[in-house]
Amino acid sequence: MEGDCLSCMKYLMFLFNFFIFLGGACLLGVGIWVIVDPTGFREIVAANPLLFTGAYIMLAMGAMLFLLGFLGCCGAIRENKCLLLFFFMFILLIFLAELSAAILAFIFRENLTREFFTKELKKHYLRNNDTDVFSSTWNSVMITFACCGVNGPEDFEAVPHLPHSSSESVIPEACCQRELQSREGKFVNKEACLTGIERFQNRQGCYTVILNSFETYVYLAGALAIGVLAIELFAMIFAMCLFRGIQ
Repeated sequence: MEGDCLSCMKYLMFLFNFFIFLGGACLLGVGIWVIVDPTGFREIVAANPLLFTGAYIMLAMGAMLFLLGFLGCCGAIRENKCLLLFFFMFILLIFLAELSAAILAFIFRENLTREFFTKELKKHYLRNNDTDVFSSTWNSVMITFACCGVNGPEDFEAVPHLPHSSSESVIPEACCQRELQSREGKFVNKEACLTGIERFQNRQGCYTVILNSFETYVYLAGALAIGVLAIELFAMIFAMCLFRGIQ
């Protein structure tokens, strides 16, 4: 009976570590995507050290979970006490680090405010200058989500026009309605939009639109994080039980 329990524990340990391995691979992939994102989306939040550091923390956590999941699987199948002890100690450190990160993210969530993004937009946005990564990224966001500014078109009243620009419109072209929400999409009526006719403009701010679009995914990410922590906790319990059961 004891041998059957040990065998069951071994395969449960392998199963939990396999999920940790997959979770680490996902975090690693997301971290790499954020850092090398070709659309330049990271430039919008690069001025916030907390957000920028978060991408590297995610990358490091993903790499460690990827490695430890692999080691845990090997330790369980081969019944190697050294690997199991190594796995337990490091998964405990990662568990505590993730728990601390979750608490800090909750405490500093107020950094992702309308005021922060509005300030950055007014400070760095160069309207239709697509050679500037920040401006090009904001234009892509506004076109894709059919929105304008952070709060609305009024955000651009304080944004100066480019030198030698012939346009006197308050809003940039990216705020004009298109038949298809992409850069290749045709304007519904560009001239009327730029002269201030509101029915040809996207009037809703991007902060509200994006928040509503990703609200479901935020809860999903939170549930996934809780699931990962639970899996890590069970994996540590199984690792210690298996370690003590191996002769």
